[in-house]
Amino acid sequence: MTTSAVRLTSLAHGGGCGCKLAPSVLQDLLGGQRLTGPFERLLVGTETGDDAAVWDLDGDTCIIATTDFFMPMVDDPDHFGRIAATNAISDVYAMGGTPIMALAILGMPLGKVDTATVRAILQGGTAICAEAGIPVAGGHSIDSPEPIYGLAVIGTVRKSAIRRNSDARPGDALVLTKALGVGVYSAAFKKDALSSDGYEELIASTTLLNKIGARLAQEEAVHAITDVTGFGILGHSLEMARGSQATLTIDSSKLPLLAHARALVRQGFVTGASHRNWESYGDAVVLPADCEDWQRHLLTDPQTSGGLLVACAPEAADRLVAEIIDAGYPFARRIGRVEAGAPQVRIEGADAPETAIEPVVIFPGQGPRAVESYPAESHGAESDRAPFARPAASPVATQQAFVPPASALPDPAEADLALRAALATLQRMTAKG
Repeated sequence: MTTSAVRLTSLAHGGGCGCKLAPSVLQDLLGGQRLTGPFERLLVGTETGDDAAVWDLDGDTCIIATTDFFMPMVDDPDHFGRIAATNAISDVYAMGGTPIMALAILGMPLGKVDTATVRAILQGGTAICAEAGIPVAGGHSIDSPEPIYGLAVIGTVRKSAIRRNSDARPGDALVLTKALGVGVYSAAFKKDALSSDGYEELIASTTLLNKIGARLAQEEAVHAITDVTGFGILGHSLEMARGSQATLTIDSSKLPLLAHARALVRQGFVTGASHRNWESYGDAVVLPADCEDWQRHLLTDPQTSGGLLVACAPEAADRLVAEIIDAGYPFARRIGRVEAGAPQVRIEGADAPETAIEPVVIFPGQGPRAVESYPAESHGAESDRAPFARPAASPVATQQAFVPPASALPDPAEADLALRAALATLQRMTAKG
């Protein structure tokens, strides 16, 4: 990890997608705005809070346009650039499209950040764009009191492949492609409480491009896609529920979490955005009666460069999860379902005790080693009842994987997912050399 002369996070009052406006504030600001149209070729606009705008060019080919930028959540300028670029490009993939070019958005306090740091931020973003196969074709920069960086991204998509957040159907299964806990890790990082293992896990997750979205959009069984970012899994599920006029039910025991997320959130590492999120949409969420605050914080935790939430035909869900894992997303899990009913999110899940497994992590070039553990809060040990149980065979991150004893695997299907995740991890490590 490289740091600049001054900590980038010290120059900003927020960081990552956690500095987004609260959902209620955004709705209030946009409530009186009206298009001057109608624009018949504008297929996706602001109506359902979707990930990007989509314009029909010729009845078949469509243009996707999106922009995303934020303040730093880490101090390494290269990592900041990579995270911001990955997050911005994700919106194109979430619509089912393929990015074709990007424009950089840069604001820096020039008297506080040196030239080398700014160059490293830009280089990090350019590196991710190269991984996505697109150029940074220009941009705009200003002298800003706080550092910001991001991209405006243009993509293309066939009209038949557009996947909105408003097309989920009753009976659909819900699939999530990345683990939750990025906001918790970010809060711990700012307090110098995130281990080196945790930091590596954070970077691996937030710099993993959501390329799988374009592939999923080719599946007739996939009906709706959105990416999970600043509003947390609850907020973006609620957007899908409202857009689709349906109830989304999430099984909390199936939610994949970053390795230390539960321990850290129980120690109080929570972002301000998590509180604002709940205040904005909590009245449209049904939680279990015994849900504790720390459990709710994981549901409202803002995800910077998070995964994709996919609504698909239930008979295709297990196959898609396996294919997503094979494609390099080892945390992919089936997490719930879509039901007919009021547009809301309902959380369910039986008590799920933590499986007694020593997590072992594989780091490139270093071999396996045990993950550093975090002590639980005084009010309860990590082995206490936990509705958010990390699946026994869940991998830790893109380049990290649990290796549990065979006896801990609950069934052959879970064992198959674990094997696929391990193979995907090793293939990715080998490809990066």
